Amino acid sequence: MAARSRTPEPEQTPEQPNPAVVRTQEYSAGEGWEVGQTAPSDAFRALDSDGTGAPTGPVVHSHPGGYARQIVSKGAVITEGVKRELDAAEAEQSDSEQG
Repeated sequence: MAARSRTPEPEQTPEQPNPAVVRTQEYSAGEGWEVGQTAPSDAFRALDSDGTGAPTGPVVHSHPGGYARQIVSKGAVITEGVKRELDAAEAEQSDSEQG
C-alpha cells in the first residue's frame, strides 16, 4: 500500500493571519432613535393616574413626575420593542392633535 503524502499546513505568520479568524470591521450605528442605534437621551412616558397603568401623553426626555415608565435610557441600544413603543406614542400624539 502506497503511503499518501499529506501536505503540511502552512505556518501562520503575523504578516499573513489565518483568513478564517480575521474579523470584519464593525461600525457603530450611531446615535438616534432607529433600531440598532444608541439612544441620545432618556425617554419616559407618563402613566395614567387612574391606576390603569396605561401610557398617556407624549414621550419626554426627563421624568415627568408622578407615575411614569422609562422606555429607554441614554446610551442604550434601541431595540424593536423600544422603537415600537416610541412609534405608538408618536402616532397617539398625532391622532390627538388632529382630532
